[in-house]
Amino acid sequence: MTVMTSAYDLRTPAGWFRVIAFAEAVSWVGLLLGMYFKYLGSPRTEVGVKVFGPVHGGVFVAFVVAALVVGLAVRWSVGTWLLALLASIVPLGSVMFLIWADRTGRMGSEAVVAGLGRPGPPVPETT
Repeated sequence: MTVMTSAYDLRTPAGWFRVIAFAEAVSWVGLLLGMYFKYLGSPRTEVGVKVFGPVHGGVFVAFVVAALVVGLAVRWSVGTWLLALLASIVPLGSVMFLIWADRTGRMGSEAVVAGLGRPGPPVPETT
């Protein structure tokens, strides 16, 4: 029997990290739009900044905590930790980091991240 998990499986730290990384990017876009309307837009309004400022702040903290949890779970190197922290402050950097981490295998195998990667005898396939 093969265990298949979704990349966004919320039973895994990596799944939570992916969701939070996308939420962080969306909150960045909202904050950037809010700043546009505050300083350049017509009509000028601070509503976007007042709404998305605190939202982005909360999601930013969640991203850093999620990066800490995933990094510990899959044993990131110091360089990967630094890139994750840098990605948290660059607009849309969280998504760029996530794509890079997935492509380079730094998110860990889904079986390991889900806690299913314990060594043991092979399970025979059933038909």
